Amino acid sequence: MRMDEPGFADRPSSARIYDALLGGSHNFAADRAAAQRLLAAIPNAGEMARRNREFLHRAVEHMLAAGVRQFLDIGSGIPTVGNVHEVTARTAPDATVVYVDIDPVAVAHSRDILAGSRVATAVQADARFPAELLAHPEVAGLLDFDRPIGLLLVSMLHFLPDEDAYPAVRSLLAALPSGSYLAISHGVLETPADASTEEVAAIYRRTDVAVAAGRTRAQIRSFFDGTTLEPPGLVWLHEWPSPPPDGDQSELMAVLAGVGRVP
Repeated sequence: MRMDEPGFADRPSSARIYDALLGGSHNFAADRAAAQRLLAAIPNAGEMARRNREFLHRAVEHMLAAGVRQFLDIGSGIPTVGNVHEVTARTAPDATVVYVDIDPVAVAHSRDILAGSRVATAVQADARFPAELLAHPEVAGLLDFDRPIGLLLVSMLHFLPDEDAYPAVRSLLAALPSGSYLAISHGVLETPADASTEEVAAIYRRTDVAVAAGRTRAQIRSFFDGTTLEPPGLVWLHEWPSPPPDGDQSELMAVLAGVGRVP
């Protein structure tokens, strides 16, 4: 669906719902209504969205410290404050970033913000078709696949069914050279929020994604096959790479996160 098609603003999108949860302004009334329904089902959804963005920052900073200067952010969503290129600019202004999303609004806003940038771009592509994604002229033009790349799959794999998600991750990892990194955050099926699984799925069925369902800890861990998990491994979102100073809040989380290194 294009932005100029009738009824476009009436259909919520996963990216714009996330923006609404973060308090952003790049969303429509339908997205805000969907976000409110999500909060009714999972009262901590807004806090988890904020913690998810914080994990993204820490994962990028970890990769920068390891010498990574290229990032591929798939399912990047709406360009709210604290995007990957803003994080990299603080310590590595020459780092290149490619944002990828299926939502044309997310991509349009990103391209507006990145206009004139020589180190960052945004493209519309579908994560279910990694070969086409990687062959996109702007992806191939800005990223050098002979040098380490930071692959960011943050809070997006739970929007793909198994038959798409696992092959896509395997294909993406196969394209990365040694020294690359993979960051994932993913909803997990072992929390009180599990009781709202069907309600959450119903909300997202009206959006641009096929499914919205958590996976078990073991299933999420298998996405990292072929990589070496960085300490502390696969942990609650807010605990990577170390527990926060405000103490244990695992009962508030329904998302696991981890970073793996390609050997």
